[in-house]
Amino acid sequence: MNIIDEIGILAISTRLQRLSEQLRKDGAQIYAYNNIDFEPKWFPVIYTLHVKEMLGVVEIANEIGYSHPSTISLLKELEKQKITSSKKDKLDERKRLIVLTAKGKELVVKMQPVWEIMSKALNEITNTQNNLLKAIEEAEENLTRQGFFQRALELKG
Repeated sequence: MNIIDEIGILAISTRLQRLSEQLRKDGAQIYAYNNIDFEPKWFPVIYTLHVKEMLGVVEIANEIGYSHPSTISLLKELEKQKITSSKKDKLDERKRLIVLTAKGKELVVKMQPVWEIMSKALNEITNTQNNLLKAIEEAEENLTRQGFFQRALELKG
């Protein structure tokens, strides 16, 4: 056990980041093992477009819970890889609509069986009762009601 593990809740952000990095690294290995050229960081955008088919940048950002600049960065990578494409909205020239390309759709078809295996493995890792997901959802709801900073200020004084 290291110091971060020992200090408990004070290191929750560090521990969640460590967990996230491990899952992304292993996810990349799973994709590579299955001969799929894919970066795990692209997953939220790809999956969202697979389900919703066509969205604007702001809508994608809202769906995945990322900032607008982070979403734009991911979309640029995906467009460079020819996985997504964009076109101007006919109703609002300022708005870009994002879709999966034929290559992106083929990629999703190839990934779907891998996603099933990953889901099963993640269920085993996080407990079949999904205790980790429930805890994350509860923490996110609590932060929506009152942020970490506001709570700390309130407790201070």
